[in-house]
Amino acid sequence: MPIAIVPWIIFIIIIIFILILLRFIPIGLWISALAAGVKVGIIDLIGMRLRRVSPARIVNPLVKAEKAGLRSDVRKLEAHYLAGGNVDRVVNALIAAARADIPLPFERAAAIDLAGRNVLEAVQMSVNPRVIETPIVAAVAKNGIEVKVKARVTVRANIDRLVGGAGEETIIARVGEGIVTTVGSSESHKQVLENPDKISQTVLSKGLDSGTAFEILSIDIADVDVGRNIGAQLQTDQAEADKRIAQAKAEERRAMAVAKEQEMKASVQEMRAKVVEAEAEVPKAMADAFRNGRLGVMDYYNMQNIQADTSMRHGIATSGSEPSSIKPNQE
Repeated sequence: MPIAIVPWIIFIIIIIFILILLRFIPIGLWISALAAGVKVGIIDLIGMRLRRVSPARIVNPLVKAEKAGLRSDVRKLEAHYLAGGNVDRVVNALIAAARADIPLPFERAAAIDLAGRNVLEAVQMSVNPRVIETPIVAAVAKNGIEVKVKARVTVRANIDRLVGGAGEETIIARVGEGIVTTVGSSESHKQVLENPDKISQTVLSKGLDSGTAFEILSIDIADVDVGRNIGAQLQTDQAEADKRIAQAKAEERRAMAVAKEQEMKASVQEMRAKVVEAEAEVPKAMADAFRNGRLGVMDYYNMQNIQADTSMRHGIATSGSEPSSIKPNQE
């Protein structure tokens, strides 16, 4: 290898080493921090690289806070980043809170961010309250008329209760419960239509924002409509149910009567069968009596005369008139 090429090789190696060093050490961020008056050392930036922390995610919010007049600690921002938090959003929230004169320490802002809530949005809501519109809530007054109410709830974020406080769904559910209670305690739906502000006063007096992350400023009734006559419908349904019960009981009694009639017919048929069977035994008994000498011919004719006389009397009794001629029984 020629000796003249060796210096060029060394120069190229040095250039590559410097490029790798500049790639690993964010000199540009360090210069920007120095220009902004933020004290961040090269060792701190190298440590961020070693801990797999993006230096730009820490230094840029730090510069922003310094320009806004806030004192921030690099270690706290880095710890919040390693915990999975959004450093830039926390710093923006701290700046917005400072401008709005809202006391918000870094620890509380970091806790709110790690809890999954948007701390910047919470600060903005503290300055500019939000209006939550409830769905249509149907309630029934004491006279049975349904009333449909829609309300608008103006809320403001409560910074102190953002961690562990209930959300908007709880506010909507509690307001709906208050509407149902107020309408249900009214004697008539006309009272609700005449004084809709009664609903707002009753709901506000219940302290519905306790345990939530919001503070209720006002509850305004946006719309009130009259619905169905629930009382009349319930009475109609009850009458229909009573009718079906009565029909079922009548059908049960009819079925029992039919069963009893069938049972009686069966008994009568059984009795008739027994009578026919007994009548069939009479000729046999008479024949046996003739053979044994217990019944004579004259006795038989006397019995026939008695039967004829009985039939005649029965015919007279049923027809109501006597026959014109009665033929005597000839022996």
